[in-house]
Amino acid sequence: MWYLYLIRLADDSLYCGITSNLTRRLEEHRQGRGSKYVKGRLPLKLVYLESHDTRSEAMRRESEIKKWSKKRKEKLVKTRKSD
Repeated sequence: MWYLYLIRLADDSLYCGITSNLTRRLEEHRQGRGSKYVKGRLPLKLVYLESHDTRSEAMRRESEIKKWSKKRKEKLVKTRKSD
C-alpha cells in the first residue's frame, strides 16, 4: 500500500508527498530529514491522506496534485480531512 499525503507547514503552505510508511515518513519530516522544503517550515500537520495500491498510482496522483493551485489543494483538504 502506498500513501499520498498533504501536510500543512508553519508558513501555511501545503506539501504533497508519497510514501509506503506514513509514520516513518512523517517522523523524518519532523526531524528535518524528509525534504529541504519542509525542514525550514516546521512544525507540520497531516491534513490529507489517500491510499493507493501501487507506487506508480501514487506517483501519478502526486504529480497531478503538485500541478494544482493552492486554492484547489485547499478545497481537496476541506473535502477529505485525514483527522
